[in-house]
Amino acid sequence: MLELTDLRVIRALAQRYDFSFSKGLGQNFLTDPEVCPAIAEYGIPDRACGVLEIGPGFGVLTQQLALRAERVAAVELDRRLQPVLQETLADFDNITVLWQDIMKADPAALIAEQFPGREVTVCANLPYYITSPILMHLLESEARLRSITVMVQKEAAERLCAEPGTRAAGAVTAAVRLRGEAELLFHVPREAFYPAPKVDSAVIRITPYAEPICTPETLRSVLRIVKAGFAQRRKTALNALASGLSLPKEQIAAALAECGLPETVRFEQIGLETLLQLEAALRD
Repeated sequence: MLELTDLRVIRALAQRYDFSFSKGLGQNFLTDPEVCPAIAEYGIPDRACGVLEIGPGFGVLTQQLALRAERVAAVELDRRLQPVLQETLADFDNITVLWQDIMKADPAALIAEQFPGREVTVCANLPYYITSPILMHLLESEARLRSITVMVQKEAAERLCAEPGTRAAGAVTAAVRLRGEAELLFHVPREAFYPAPKVDSAVIRITPYAEPICTPETLRSVLRIVKAGFAQRRKTALNALASGLSLPKEQIAAALAECGLPETVRFEQIGLETLLQLEAALRD
């Protein structure tokens, strides 16, 4: 098995296959030998659980996942990596690489096809530029996931794991908490990557609720409210929602009052349970 945290090996592979790292695709490869085993240990509950990886890169995390799970499916957009992965994953017969864009795939259908009869977890080192869209794509799908363990930019990790109703929370915080619990597992310094990014990272785990706390229709409705409320954080929730949802202020004020909220409340102060009450009040 190739040692993919050895910078000399990475550079040799890149040279051999005339591969150049793409900033546009957020390609930064891990060179710290302790990080990927830790992600795999946290992310894989048992060997029988199938693992979906997004963006395998040179396969450094993929190798560790394949050592701990019976089956791994890795979704990769950049076809330039095909000869690289053929070499780096040659020692494993339990990995399937799917050359497609995860954002254009139906996660539920993909998982049903690749992991029939198995529980599935997601493990990935996500490109920073598309972290939130990928997470929301997974959480808003009909896919039933055991957990999602991903490495993201440190600031994004703190937002994702913030408590709803606190200043650190944002639209993505509420969106994640509507589907599951988020926890920050450990930090990863920028020096752990090649090329080194300008920011530090962190590994988080999202555990979807065993039973959804709202229907898919309610979720979509709440997300519209969340996006409108956080789009203008400096305004009161009354003004932000009236503007973002194109509704009369009187209707917004009445809904806020029904939830026991003053007209001066800011959207970031609204907790998860109250947010669901607000959606029901506005719908009624």
